[in-house]
Amino acid sequence: MTSALVVLLIVLVVLGATVWWSRQKILTRQRKQLEDDTAEARRWVERLGGQVLNLIGTNEAAKQALADAAERHGAALSQLDQTTTSTQARLTSESAMEGLYYVRAARVAMDMDPGPELPALSGQRYAGRVSEDREVEVDGQVQVASPAPSERTPHYYPGGTVAGKPVPQGWYSDPWWKPAMAAGMWTAGSYMMMSAMFVGMTSVPAEAANADGFADGTAGDAGAGGDPGAADSGGMDGFDFGGFGF
Repeated sequence: MTSALVVLLIVLVVLGATVWWSRQKILTRQRKQLEDDTAEARRWVERLGGQVLNLIGTNEAAKQALADAAERHGAALSQLDQTTTSTQARLTSESAMEGLYYVRAARVAMDMDPGPELPALSGQRYAGRVSEDREVEVDGQVQVASPAPSERTPHYYPGGTVAGKPVPQGWYSDPWWKPAMAAGMWTAGSYMMMSAMFVGMTSVPAEAANADGFADGTAGDAGAGGDPGAADSGGMDGFDFGGFGF
């Protein structure tokens, strides 16, 4: 009986040690992943900060784009300070990369070399891009979209999802997506405008252009699967900052 008890105790000790060792391996791997993701985020944030400090806009489109880049840099810095998980670190990298898209846009607006290509933002491919000049009037308001900056279209958006809806990459007369970004929801007028602006534009994927809100002006999940980021490798909403509280 005593021998059996000793054997049982040994088995329990071995099992306990195995569980502890396995958990330590997981924790070590998670810490290493967090360190790597945080270092990557810091690299993108520092790269963005250098661009923001060294560029001065020479026209309205470039100034607007650089102002947006500076705003993303501030947000990314704040996120970096609060990062405690790999998910938060990756979202910080996303914010900084978004800012770098604005920097590229500013350089394009000033006829400068835009610099190296950047990784695709979450939801960017799903949203598509503006490939032709469009002008629509909804409720007495005229909105213009263009693939290139101009005096009429000084506001740039790199493409992605805002409040669950796709906004194509391009230049616009007004930053009509910002109210939805702040409020987390779209107005009926915005749905009507998006439908008039983008339906039939070949560079905007059909699943985005025909998503609820584009096709009929009603609210709902974008796309058949209700996940606008699913078509992208990251699968993260560019404006969902998780636990950061933005």
